[in-house]
Amino acid sequence: MDRRTLLGGALLAGVGSAGLARAQQSAKRRNILFILSDDHRFDALGFMQVQKFLETPNMDRLAHEGAHLKNAFVTTALCSPSRASILTGKYAHQHKIVDNNTPMQPGMEFFPQYLQKAGYKTGFFGKWHMGNGGDEPQAGFDKWVSFRGQGNYLPAPAGLNVDGKKVPQKGYITDELTDYAVEWLNARSKTEPWFLYLSHKAVHSAFIPADRHKGKYKDAVFTPPATMDATGDMARNRPMWVQNQRNSFHGVDFSYYEGKPIGEIFKTYAETLLAVDESIGRLLETLKQRGELDSTLIVYMGDNGFAFGEHGLIDKRTAYEESMRVPMLARCPELFPGGTVVKEVVANIDIMPTFLQTAGVESPKGIPGLSFLPLLQGKKLEWRDGLLYEYYWERNFPMTPTMHALRGAKFKYIHYYGIWDIDELYDLDEDPHETNNLISNEKYKDVVQRMNKQLFDVMQDTGAMSIPLFRDSGGQSNRRNPNSPAPAPFPSDLTKPVGKP
Repeated sequence: MDRRTLLGGALLAGVGSAGLARAQQSAKRRNILFILSDDHRFDALGFMQVQKFLETPNMDRLAHEGAHLKNAFVTTALCSPSRASILTGKYAHQHKIVDNNTPMQPGMEFFPQYLQKAGYKTGFFGKWHMGNGGDEPQAGFDKWVSFRGQGNYLPAPAGLNVDGKKVPQKGYITDELTDYAVEWLNARSKTEPWFLYLSHKAVHSAFIPADRHKGKYKDAVFTPPATMDATGDMARNRPMWVQNQRNSFHGVDFSYYEGKPIGEIFKTYAETLLAVDESIGRLLETLKQRGELDSTLIVYMGDNGFAFGEHGLIDKRTAYEESMRVPMLARCPELFPGGTVVKEVVANIDIMPTFLQTAGVESPKGIPGLSFLPLLQGKKLEWRDGLLYEYYWERNFPMTPTMHALRGAKFKYIHYYGIWDIDELYDLDEDPHETNNLISNEKYKDVVQRMNKQLFDVMQDTGAMSIPLFRDSGGQSNRRNPNSPAPAPFPSDLTKPVGKP
């Protein structure tokens, strides 16, 4: 892992800029369908079998007929920062939307604006959630259907914003957004290219399945993750803050202040996901009827992952795999064959350059994102060997600290800021579930030092050497259950008997 490949697009410049420019000039202006879900973890796919009962036939179809990008990640596992990174190709510290309350910066540019300039018709349908809840139409979109903040699964007084006008929400939000998307798609001329961005509320908590799916998995057997254990081989040298988060709004001992069993939460989540899968099926059928199924680039992904008991946690925000890793599927038989598996590390910051290259549009210089279109096509090229992850402490959810991490092909190094605790290092080849923290193991001292330097090099080179600070906004989920286990002991690595060096 070197500084050059860590910086990604900022130095690789698309890998052969002259050749890429020629490819872009001659590229077909291909239709693009982008489907984003909320909090969909990387392995909650039928073919991944994270839980035997979970079904996602249309997502499975995308993988079978297209590609599974098995090592897809987000650079910040939180709704607004991740969505802004998708639209800009930049890290959160660069686009400045570092949490769910920070407003958009004046003059922010989103990649659909580039597509519009290239002659594309563009439509946005769903959750925007940047700038603390607004639903007004944004630059880059000819058609706009959205809602304030997180929106509502079921009709509520806030309703929808359709092209700047308040419109009542009529039904279950996943279905209604799909209705709008299909209607817009069917109105498109076949003589001009289009970009459709369907941004689902689902599967964000609190999970509410469509009526037709409620109870589908009530009798299913949930298998808890082994890393939910508080002690033992699955929790070796775990940081104190992680142990303490078990008894919090985002922990297994006090989940959402209800203490509801994780298995019951997951089954409702899986039932809520079914409507998203059906939405994909409807869009595939619409494209087939229009004769555009095999020529359209379709990409599906989650905006971040979600833990269901791993390390004793629920929710996202952390640098653990369940949080920062997401499902990513793609289909376009005219560009790449079915059954393709991409093993390289790709990320949300890569969506912008990938779609622009697909459209024959040159990406702006200096963004860290890279086009993964050549990877889908099986081409060998220089690629990043590590990815920067960042999360900034939120007063609203104070149980998770500020952190920066490097996720490499073999090792993951997590560095914390502002807490008196230990950092983390994992050998992902030997320990893919991150059960044994090697940060204090003398055998890996050189790895820690090397990755620490690499982390700060890329942070310095991309402008991440400061911690953002904002006024308080919103409520706090900062309670503990007094009847749950006592706080975790101080890390033994940081203790020293009196009088000893």
